[in-house]
Amino acid sequence: MNGGVIKAGERVLDLFAGARLTPTQRRIAHCLVEHASKAAYLSAAEVADLAGVSQPSVTRFAIALGYEGYPALRRVLRELTAGADADPGGEHNAMQGAVAAEAEHLGRLVDQLERLDDVRRAAELLIVSRPLPVLGLRAAAPLAGYFGYFASKVHPDVRVLDAGGTSLLDRLDQARAAGAGAMLALVLPRYPRESLEAVREAKAMGYAVVAITDSAVSPVAEHCDVVLPAAVGTRLVFDLHTGPMAMAMVLLQAMCDADPEPVQSRLEAFEATAARRNIFQA
Repeated sequence: MNGGVIKAGERVLDLFAGARLTPTQRRIAHCLVEHASKAAYLSAAEVADLAGVSQPSVTRFAIALGYEGYPALRRVLRELTAGADADPGGEHNAMQGAVAAEAEHLGRLVDQLERLDDVRRAAELLIVSRPLPVLGLRAAAPLAGYFGYFASKVHPDVRVLDAGGTSLLDRLDQARAAGAGAMLALVLPRYPRESLEAVREAKAMGYAVVAITDSAVSPVAEHCDVVLPAAVGTRLVFDLHTGPMAMAMVLLQAMCDADPEPVQSRLEAFEATAARRNIFQA
């Protein structure tokens, strides 16, 4: 893996690992991650304005993390973000830098997957849900379709929810009435309101919700039973979703491992059908 400098926001994110934050504090944390280099030089009032919260909330947030106040937290932010946005490799052009940064994200994901407790818990919730709704709107819709395509080979009833509008909650109601107990939500920046509202409604219906999102302090995290974070690349005009796609396939592998015998029989049945119908070019 490239030994370049870790992106500023990722260093700041480490500050919040394991912290139990309120929804307002999550909002502040997310703001600091998204604007790491800038926020390290702002006052508490300016951070409050940027995050859309009150100044006392920023102070309480710093205290919740164990600091005397926001100035003490800001000093740490400055140390963490100093020089942290330089391109890995230094001499890379912009395109190379974007891909190199994505390699850094995958390297962090490798480290994250050293502990598989959350992945296995998520897999156990999802593999037994009949049907299995998979939510992904706007930028996350292609990833929901990708996951759903392969998941349907090993799960008998996968329902991809990739369109918003008034029928979205109806489809969640129908899946719940049919026996669904868990839902996978793919929620990526810029976090569509409909996605967040659908997750909140799913929880109210009694679903267990697993989310793949870009950060442990993503707005969807507070509403989920299991959060599987995977960083999104932000160095090009449009985001790179290499990390979330890798996490989705890791989760699907864990689902296969959680229920191996039925999965194997379904895979064999699919291969037999594909051969009989001559679906793939030899």
